[in-house]
Amino acid sequence: KLIELNNAVTKLDATPRAVAEPLVLMAAPLVPHVAEELWRKLGHDETVTYLTFPEADEQYLVDDTVEVPVQVNGKVRGRIVVAADADRATMEAAALADDKVVAALDGGAPKKVIVVPGRMVNVVV
Repeated sequence: KLIELNNAVTKLDATPRAVAEPLVLMAAPLVPHVAEELWRKLGHDETVTYLTFPEADEQYLVDDTVEVPVQVNGKVRGRIVVAADADRATMEAAALADDKVVAALDGGAPKKVIVVPGRMVNVVV
């Protein structure tokens, strides 16, 4: 994820200090010599070695939605995006409404629908 963050930041015209400083702090254990140089360029006199690692904000670590595979007779036929806390009925309805699943059912009615909330939906024909 650190590389993904770096790639996103380098695409910007200007990097905000609020983003650059934590990025340098996170890079310090991996590339200390480069981090020290970048820390000096940001205008700091102290060494980056003894500074604390940035704290993660827990609210941003939780996904609002999840992509769930939908299987028909054990083979993945589609994927649906549902709320992370979606219940079984919501996931089942979304799966049975998916175009690829409807095509795979070929007009037949499912005998059983197995739903593992947040993980997968399996339709047995």
